[in-house]
Amino acid sequence: MPKPDPVPHAPYATMRRFWRIFRLLALLSIAIAALAVVIVARGDEGTHVHMLIATALGVGLAVLLGTALMTLSFLSSSSGHDEDATLRKESDQE
Repeated sequence: MPKPDPVPHAPYATMRRFWRIFRLLALLSIAIAALAVVIVARGDEGTHVHMLIATALGVGLAVLLGTALMTLSFLSSSSGHDEDATLRKESDQE
């Protein structure tokens, strides 16, 4: 008789889920940074390479940081830890 798959350890499963989502968001960040560089490069013929590098890094890292923090907040709310923080003891309600 085959054995069922073991239940994954909760923190390990959450980290795997975060990194899977984070990889997709990293691709999105790269695409948005590339689009920003194209828009900046089209604007003026005298645009320096340093300006394009700064634009790519600034936009890419800002989008990556924002999406990573939002992912962490969604994973935190789905884990149930936030509910434990809002529960009050019966003695506090009196």
